[in-house]
Amino acid sequence: MMADSSTIEAFRKKLIEKGFEDLAKDLRENEIMKPHTSFRVGGPAQIYSEPSRTEEIVALSDTAKALGIPCFLMGNGSNLVISDEGIDGLVIRLGENFSTISSEEDPADPDAVLVTAGAGTLLIRLSSFAAKNSLTGLEFASGIPGSLGGAVFMNAGAYDHDMSEVIEKVTAISPSGEVRTWTKDELDLGYRKSCFMANGGIVCEAVLRLKKGDAELINSQIRTYTEKRTKSQPLNFPSAGSMFKRPEGHYTGALIEQAGLKGFSIGGAQVSEKHAGFVINKGDATAKDIDDLVRHIQKTIKEKFDVELQREVRFIGRGFN
Repeated sequence: MMADSSTIEAFRKKLIEKGFEDLAKDLRENEIMKPHTSFRVGGPAQIYSEPSRTEEIVALSDTAKALGIPCFLMGNGSNLVISDEGIDGLVIRLGENFSTISSEEDPADPDAVLVTAGAGTLLIRLSSFAAKNSLTGLEFASGIPGSLGGAVFMNAGAYDHDMSEVIEKVTAISPSGEVRTWTKDELDLGYRKSCFMANGGIVCEAVLRLKKGDAELINSQIRTYTEKRTKSQPLNFPSAGSMFKRPEGHYTGALIEQAGLKGFSIGGAQVSEKHAGFVINKGDATAKDIDDLVRHIQKTIKEKFDVELQREVRFIGRGFN
């Protein structure tokens, strides 16, 4: 479905009435999402915006709500498969405009530093900032391709560590449009989940508590993780990282390999020959290819091992359940 010009003009008009003329001018129609995702698939978003201030996010989400238009928030697009048919409504992307980083001594702990970063900040950049300032706690995130907002939203992690270990507090926009701060205890952080998955809040900024450490040890740990990723993950192909959550008592990649699916393809989508827990785009995959392959994997693993594989990657847009 292509964007309806009258809907977009109504959207622009309301933004201008709110005093956001530049934001209204910068709205994009039928923005192809393929370049905005790490999987390199995805059709058009009817309306697309890259705001630069929290107030602009509020204005966009309020306007969408007033016009009855669906609103979807995304960061670096590294944990998404977007439908070939595209996305109805408004897509708000938090990218470089929301990537500031600052730090200050923690008044409650002389051995800690509080690092504040925007939701669009890449985890790789944030981990590098921490390492350069001899701060430990984010080494695990050095190779995660996502942004901070997405990492908070799904409590991203790797190598038996996750964001819950370092998050101090989060500034977000509630479903009612209120900008407020959530303390760590309010975030309901668990394995690949947070309160924002349930309440639909929009993460704008997070404060992380990192410990002062030894720069040489920090960089050594980062190198170790980098070597592990390079050896075990298909980093030279478009993907969205681990496709499935780890089922209790099992390793996803091992199950898929034991089922004989390593290297199995549907269209341009393939189970990685390097790591069976990854689905890759061999170069010409469609979102449908990826979805069909994932469904085949889930069906096969259920039949062979009676294990339900749950998707960690989010499938968004028309035609997806």
